[in-house]
Amino acid sequence: MLEERYIDEVFNEFSEKLAELGSPLPSVSLIAEEDKDPYRVLVSTLISLRTKDEVTLEASKRLFRIAPDIKSLSQMQPEQIAELIKPAGFYKRKGEQIKKVATIIVNDFNGIVPDDMDTLLSLPGVGIKTASLVLNLGYGIDAVCVDCHVHEIANRLGWVDTKTAENTEKRLREILPQRFWIPLNELLVRYGQKVCTPVSPFCSKCPENGRCPKKRVTRSR
Repeated sequence: MLEERYIDEVFNEFSEKLAELGSPLPSVSLIAEEDKDPYRVLVSTLISLRTKDEVTLEASKRLFRIAPDIKSLSQMQPEQIAELIKPAGFYKRKGEQIKKVATIIVNDFNGIVPDDMDTLLSLPGVGIKTASLVLNLGYGIDAVCVDCHVHEIANRLGWVDTKTAENTEKRLREILPQRFWIPLNELLVRYGQKVCTPVSPFCSKCPENGRCPKKRVTRSR
């Protein structure tokens, strides 16, 4: 188990550095802050995959103006959804996927987004990152959400030694105190965008530079 005092120090250091750099919240977090609606968290996360935050935010807003709830979304055609979320990455495929998810939730779950991991993962196109964000931001349920940034940074810091995001998620659930589960993704995503970047991270700007083992880092700035 990672020491709580140490994790507190890292979280505080990273948060202070992001405040200094003026880093905005990720798009899904901004959407969740408005009303913590699991429907909006689910759909905006599906839109966000392989899409820049600013594009995700605007695409989500356009879609939610036309489909403010899951029922109205389920009544739309995939082509309509795709056109509204364009130019999100793979918007045509996402239009079909979002339509399927909405239809299943309306027909099988009485229009209520599921609040357990296994059921969320049974929905088409919903992976562990999306499911975890719905639980975290939509329902306030503790879950470890791991994307490429969390996976990379957790390995660089030496918290885990894993090859895949799925293995990182499992290992972090074992070693990370539970009160850090919800804020972990938002913090490390922002930090991975600004400081601990995927390619050539800015180690010289990082307050953990002195004690970070920099595992798997071959080049830094």
